[in-house]
Amino acid sequence: MAAASLARAAAGGALITRRIPSSGEELQIIGLGTSRTFEVGIRDSERAPLKAVLEAFFAAGARLIDTSPMYSTAEGVLGELLTPAMHARAFLATKVWTRGKGEGLAQMTHSEDLLKARPLDLIQVHNLLDLETQLATLRDWKAAGKVRYLGVTHYTVSGQAELERVVSRERLDFVQLNYSPVTRQAEQRLLPLAAERGVAVLVNRPFEDGELFARVRGKPLPDFAAEVDATSWGQLILKFIASHPAVTCIIPATASVTHLADDLAGGVGRLPDTPLRERIAAALA
Repeated sequence: MAAASLARAAAGGALITRRIPSSGEELQIIGLGTSRTFEVGIRDSERAPLKAVLEAFFAAGARLIDTSPMYSTAEGVLGELLTPAMHARAFLATKVWTRGKGEGLAQMTHSEDLLKARPLDLIQVHNLLDLETQLATLRDWKAAGKVRYLGVTHYTVSGQAELERVVSRERLDFVQLNYSPVTRQAEQRLLPLAAERGVAVLVNRPFEDGELFARVRGKPLPDFAAEVDATSWGQLILKFIASHPAVTCIIPATASVTHLADDLAGGVGRLPDTPLRERIAAALA
């Protein structure tokens, strides 16, 4: 209960929501990633902080959790920690990351088992691996009601050109990409294209794997942060990303309730306009 109260107090209001273009379903702008943070063993000492994070996450009204078979134990840990009440509210996004139709089917079925979710909300072709094969299977699964949405992912700028080609030619519900105040290449083509094609956008690596915090360590928060209700660098970074209208949900990963509360606060209140976005980017350059 203390963890849930902390998250609500930090958020200070309702999380901003965005609609999935293909359905109109609403998602909160802040989600939760599981890479590294949920890759733990069976000890209570490893899992207790994650249980507290999940309690706080759902208490704040957030829903989307992103995971992958690539993240070692993360799917299984998440599936075991989610309570029935959490399952009822969660939007679970995982990925397929293998070659071949048979291997893809086996992996996706295993993800269902680990996450204890049928149907899964979203399955994405992780880093575009064996794209045509896995997309064909995902379309079959969606038609059969075994998954609600399908999409594709990449985590580097070098992968964004191929993401553009895929978004242009395929009918997708989601695209996941990397985007931050210092990595803005997606603004040129990929984000506008997603908006044009009616594709929801998940944003990974919002803090550049922690590099942005290293850049601002010891640096005072700019006065203009108050113009968008930001009280930390993390909130300012998330508000920059959230202010792009094509962004549907941002998925920072954390195993700390304190950090989660700060992330959630980045999805509440005012967002920067174009001039302020440029000031945020300049402050982090």
